[in-house]
Amino acid sequence: MIQHHPAPETLLAYSAGTLPAGRALVVMAHLQGCPHCQAEAATLDALGGALLETLTPEPLAPDAFARTLAQLDTPAPPAPRRQTPLPQPFGLTLPAALHGTRIGRWLWLGRGLRYSRVRLPWAPEANVMLLRVAPNRRVITHSHGGAEFTQVLHGGFYDATGHYEAGDLAEADEHLSHQPCAGPQGCICLAALEGGLRLPW
Repeated sequence: MIQHHPAPETLLAYSAGTLPAGRALVVMAHLQGCPHCQAEAATLDALGGALLETLTPEPLAPDAFARTLAQLDTPAPPAPRRQTPLPQPFGLTLPAALHGTRIGRWLWLGRGLRYSRVRLPWAPEANVMLLRVAPNRRVITHSHGGAEFTQVLHGGFYDATGHYEAGDLAEADEHLSHQPCAGPQGCICLAALEGGLRLPW
């Protein structure tokens, strides 16, 4: 059962479309498996739609329709080549939120640690990755230069803030210093990091 959800202000920013692309992707992955947050997001979307209806309409520029038609006539960019599916252990199915992303191969990060870069064609600056931690392996103690959103896809981990299992979403910021440790099944997570990691030395 999912115990950890996005903060209310995170869901509000996601619904409003103001959440940065990397964090939005992680929240989308959470929503796809969390009926509770799906209902919350639907309520926020409905509220946003109701608020839009109260706004006074603004007139369009005289050439707005012509510019729209011109964009429709612009040739579409070539379709990206089909990405070879990333082999996943444990028969893991990746969230549908990752469709359209480019997922790299697993790379060594440290003993019992692997990562795979997730590139977002629509937001190439986003720092998103899949992280794989061996059973009972600790990650080095670190803090963050900005926000870190982590969605557990398989297994789980724990740190000073609590236990996180498959389906849970953890939010961290530059004020948190922690040392996550994978559970007995290991852990595979989807993570978005802003500002990079800060090590204690």
